[in-house]
Amino acid sequence: MGDYSMKDGYEDLPPPPPILSPSVIPERLEAPVLTPEKLEARDVKPEKLEAPDVKPEKQYVPNRIPMSRPGVGRDGNRIPLLANHFRVAVNVPDATFYQYTVSITSEDKRAVESKGIGRKLMDNLCQTYCSELGRKHLAYDGEKSLFTVGPLPQNKFEFKVVLEESSVKRNGSPGSGSPSEIERKRSKRSAAYQAAQTFKVEISFATKIPMRSISLALKGSDAEGTGDALRVLDIILRQQAAERGCLLVRQSFFHGDVRNFVDIGGGVTGVRGFHSSFRTTQSGLTLNMDVSTTMTLTPGPVLQFLLTNQNARDPRQIDWGKAKRMLKNMRIKTKHNNMDFKIMGLSEKPCKELVFPMKVRNEDGADEGQTVEVTVYDYFTKHRKLELTTSAYMPCVDVGRPKKPNYIPLELCSLVPLQRYTKSLSTMQRSSLVEKSRQKPLERIKTLTDSINNNRYDADPSLSACGVSIEKELISLEGRVLGAPALKVGNNVDCIPNNGRWNYNRQTLYEPVQIQRWALVNFSARCNTSQISRDLIDCARNKGINMERPYSLIEEDNQSRRLPPIARVEAMFEQIKQKLPGPPEFLLCALAERKNSDVYGPWKKKCLSEAGIVTQCICPMKVNDQYLTNVLLKINTKLGGKNSLLAVEQIPRIPLISETPTMILGMDVSHGSPGQSDIPSIAAVVGSRCWPLISRYRASVRTQSPKVEMIDSLYKVLPSGEDDGIMRELLVDFYQTSNGRKPSQIIIFRDGVSESQFNQVLNVELEQIIKAITHLGETKLPKFTLIVAQKNHHTKLFKAGGRPENVPPGTVVDTKVVHPRNYDFYMCAHNGAIGTSRPAHYNVLLDEIGFSPDDLQKLVHSLSYVYQRSTTAVSIVAPICYAHHAASQMGQFIKFEDFSDSSSGIGGNLTSASSVPVPELPRLHQNVRSSMFFC
Repeated sequence: MGDYSMKDGYEDLPPPPPILSPSVIPERLEAPVLTPEKLEARDVKPEKLEAPDVKPEKQYVPNRIPMSRPGVGRDGNRIPLLANHFRVAVNVPDATFYQYTVSITSEDKRAVESKGIGRKLMDNLCQTYCSELGRKHLAYDGEKSLFTVGPLPQNKFEFKVVLEESSVKRNGSPGSGSPSEIERKRSKRSAAYQAAQTFKVEISFATKIPMRSISLALKGSDAEGTGDALRVLDIILRQQAAERGCLLVRQSFFHGDVRNFVDIGGGVTGVRGFHSSFRTTQSGLTLNMDVSTTMTLTPGPVLQFLLTNQNARDPRQIDWGKAKRMLKNMRIKTKHNNMDFKIMGLSEKPCKELVFPMKVRNEDGADEGQTVEVTVYDYFTKHRKLELTTSAYMPCVDVGRPKKPNYIPLELCSLVPLQRYTKSLSTMQRSSLVEKSRQKPLERIKTLTDSINNNRYDADPSLSACGVSIEKELISLEGRVLGAPALKVGNNVDCIPNNGRWNYNRQTLYEPVQIQRWALVNFSARCNTSQISRDLIDCARNKGINMERPYSLIEEDNQSRRLPPIARVEAMFEQIKQKLPGPPEFLLCALAERKNSDVYGPWKKKCLSEAGIVTQCICPMKVNDQYLTNVLLKINTKLGGKNSLLAVEQIPRIPLISETPTMILGMDVSHGSPGQSDIPSIAAVVGSRCWPLISRYRASVRTQSPKVEMIDSLYKVLPSGEDDGIMRELLVDFYQTSNGRKPSQIIIFRDGVSESQFNQVLNVELEQIIKAITHLGETKLPKFTLIVAQKNHHTKLFKAGGRPENVPPGTVVDTKVVHPRNYDFYMCAHNGAIGTSRPAHYNVLLDEIGFSPDDLQKLVHSLSYVYQRSTTAVSIVAPICYAHHAASQMGQFIKFEDFSDSSSGIGGNLTSASSVPVPELPRLHQNVRSSMFFC
């Protein structure tokens, strides 16, 4: 490899400090040189330009595909297991699905996009034109595609479909220009107004999808069209659920049975349903069924929802601006005429002051030619003879159009059931949801088997036509339980985790720090800082940390508590400057709220970005030795200490890693909360340092375009020609902390991507990393191992035999329910004490290093035990946990909603979709840049 000190300013780097003195290391095995000329070249459109003023170079994207399985692991104790997969038999493997494109237009020739209307139209079409369609059963995806087993009689159809007025949006309440229509509806001549609406539905042949591709995939072939065939089977089950009146959310469905409802507060209800997906596995085709939960609005009176949502005791306390934003696009049913509407907004004036022109009619309903101004309140109470008790001084619901409002008093409106709630949950709501929706293994298994037996999925006409039958019992398989890795704590004492846990009772930390200059700042009025500081010092000394008394205990004054969050932080730092003789090495910060403190983001930004001071925030509700120990684990790690070390790190004796300089990366991207489409995404990458250790990391974080999952700043060339990307920062740090050794091997753990994005990770993100390395002057590339770790999947494992239980920590599965060709495995490294534990799903896309299955699984298992901020094994490897925490913490630095309208004056990258700049995160201060600030 080239010399890092010969290009792009590396001549200014200080010599690498002698942090570690590893034993003699043999020369690394050279990786094959990948040059652009040797890569399969094709033009691609990059997601984001590397710099606004630089013309992008021609993009060369190699055509790497996920590797096939090299074998299975053998280590560990065998254990019988169950998995929530149900075997599927296909008795007509030669069946062919025919796909047709659906186009729906209204009478005025406008395209109809609504899924609800689309499904109603297709239901009517099937009933009306059954014989013309050859009595075929249609599987409709709710949008623009439908599928049949075998062809329809023709390749193209055009139908006129009538939809009753009750199925489409209707008017029927006062508003600009509508009272005469309302009166006519009440008269005997209302039939003309209530005429049903007619739509044109065009069905055109698109393509054939053979079931045989599934059979080929099960044999390990990379059969084209397998994903399409599986998608059709999934759509058939969704169609069946839609016919039962279920709410459909991607591959999950939810029935409106009140027994499935759990109230989580704030007018939000959790609804339990099922996820279903057909999968190709080593056991053959299976149906993966799992319990799923989605958030819906609590059905009932709209006024009651607003009171609950805003925690108000009576309507006078309702924030109507917030209510308007919350109610927009919700669907309601009105009491006076039992009609459905979509809320477009709220009126500016209250019901008793809101007027509209109404034509005067005689007793026979004839128009007398006069128009009078009538309030909405009087219209409903005097003309419609309805009693309104609370609406007089509240706004009305507007269900009309922008230029033709249509107002209804609030107390006549009720929210219809099964409306999704897509906004982010509060901390209390999230805790309530977790507590109320968890299921123990036995209960979950019963729920799944009952669903399979009761719903008779394989009785669907389309599934029957292709001979699909589904077994009613969970798949049995064999797993292996890996032994927990040995740890080293203080005084070189061996610590063997038990059931995924260990503790520091009567033990000290492996490498404790000394804390001399520190202070405690208090933003919480109810916190006893004197007692906390004494208890913390006592606990620290028991753990081997020499912690002096704080220089000062700084309390926030009452006047500052009424200031905005940023001003509160600035006022606190003014006190720090006045009361401390110089910059402290550490600040302990007491907050009033644990999860959602407004001070947290500005405080972290001030300390880490501007002042360069390590900080730890606490919210001491219940202070005991365990709480203080957990706080000290974070403090010790942030200040450069080590809480524990793997025994194989200390020797060092990690296969294929201890002998060759190896860098481990954890990569994650966090996105804005649901409903926040303009919030920039945060990409974070952590890289290991101090080789041959695998438990010390440094983070690099950048912003990127909203909802973009691929990291686009791994390699980022500035107009000056310098690389300002994430990888350069981490590579230089590895070099400086590893005795001048450069990584000959790089292991990448990527989180948060789906199977459809595997090729992008392999060919786009990995290529960025290669460019960053070559930009440093390297002519020979390191060897790469690339692993995607998935947490959000639906495969659950249960310990079989007797009463089903959660699997023990260290359980690994690489047979039966894994992919028939690709290299993947499931691992449950943590102890699932509550509910049903979910294993992590690891997909090995590339392994140039050449790990054996056992060595790779042991490495992954060990990396679940190096998480420095806890004394338990974590459910997914620590580098990914660290990347997630780094993205989350630095995302607090900027309140991105401030930039949703205009980002002028904020330096940033160009988004891939428009010229609106994405605000950049402030860079960390050099004093804390290399710390594990994210712990």
